[in-house]
Amino acid sequence: MHRSRSLLVVAALGLVAAGCGGSSSGKPAAKGPCASAQPTAKAQSFGSEPPLTVTSGTYTATIKTNCGTIVASLDATKAPHTVNSFAFLAGKHYFDGSPCHRLTTSGIFVLQCGDPTGQGTGGPGYTIPDENLAGAMYPAGTLAMANTGQPHTGGSQFFFCYAATPLPPQYTPFGMVTTGLDVLLAIAHNGEDDANGQGDGHPKQAIVIESFTVTKS
Repeated sequence: MHRSRSLLVVAALGLVAAGCGGSSSGKPAAKGPCASAQPTAKAQSFGSEPPLTVTSGTYTATIKTNCGTIVASLDATKAPHTVNSFAFLAGKHYFDGSPCHRLTTSGIFVLQCGDPTGQGTGGPGYTIPDENLAGAMYPAGTLAMANTGQPHTGGSQFFFCYAATPLPPQYTPFGMVTTGLDVLLAIAHNGEDDANGQGDGHPKQAIVIESFTVTKS
């Protein structure tokens, strides 16, 4: 999972045969179409990683989208740099109005978001270290960092696993969805445009983050 696309495609090619937990498509019955929306976010860039003020405890991310609200519990004890960065960026409204630019429906089952440009190459102008990788797995509901394929290159892009996804432990897992997995499954059911091939592309229906907040639990 990363900012351009080659690493995720490589992972998918290597793991298609492995499949994942649940159905082969990860798609349940649809809940209905999402509300029409267009991205409005403007890119922001910051000179360096923000000061580490979040160092432990549990935080709650509330991500309101045009398809419904997703709530995730964030583990700042295991991933302090990551949660601290997301709290900082959310406070700057960095994600508000940004699209989820990538959906995969074959081999790996993820919705990728966090790039205000929607191109899959954007970031906040700084990187954060990898965290919480020992024994990392990616069951349904996992919230994890995307990266460039090199260590310690996470920025603002992240992904949700809407079904169990067989990825190597290279993507910082920092949260779990507590409410809204049905929203992710409905997005997956609506499908992707296969722009990158092999069940990997943009969501067919625009998915836009209307607001993203992080609060202490």
